[in-house]
Amino acid sequence: MKAPAYIQPLETAFIAHANPVSAIQMQKYMKDKFAFYGINSPLRKEIYKAHKNQYGLLPEAQTTDIVRWCWEAPEREYQYFAMEFLGKKQEKVYQKMIALYEYMITCKSWWDTVDYIAANLVGSYFKQYPESIESLTERWLNSGNIWLQRTCLLFQLKYKSETNTKLLESCINKLLHANEFFIRKAIGWALREYSKTDAEYVVRFVKTHVLSGLSEKEALKWLRNNGVLN
Repeated sequence: MKAPAYIQPLETAFIAHANPVSAIQMQKYMKDKFAFYGINSPLRKEIYKAHKNQYGLLPEAQTTDIVRWCWEAPEREYQYFAMEFLGKKQEKVYQKMIALYEYMITCKSWWDTVDYIAANLVGSYFKQYPESIESLTERWLNSGNIWLQRTCLLFQLKYKSETNTKLLESCINKLLHANEFFIRKAIGWALREYSKTDAEYVVRFVKTHVLSGLSEKEALKWLRNNGVLN
């Protein structure tokens, strides 16, 4: 599968900087779900910077095709590149982009991509198109797909005081009895992040809801680590 012209210089750089030893370690860390070139994050960012300086961000007319090529490529670094370069174009995105984000969430799904997509891409998208939130989150919550469900819990991670607590609570209540680790962890993470904005809300929420041990521990971790809660 030949790389798009925009990706070919990136492919050359990835191959030139491949580290087989690191690749094995990265693959093991990701439970052997993906292949890697073995390029660590600082070096990837250097490669990204050089690519951006010479070739620019994702060309608008080819964005979907390029992202899909990256998502089908075996090496995980291409998926990281696609989502992170999409993240650089979040000032204004077209409404139809949500279909691409959903594809990225549901294909080659794992926490290393889904969490970035949720907090950076979907979170930004919903700020631009708030009228889409209710219908999409309802569909995702009822989809049976744990990664779409996790996205519903995490897309507000960066919202701080703009967090819609009613929606967050609704999403948590819908998934409260899930036995899935990634859902329980996300419930706690969403509450922990919001505790930095409204500690009282989170403490009250934990007291009035029967959370899993993991969710409760994660929810209160920041408050306890920072001496807000004993």
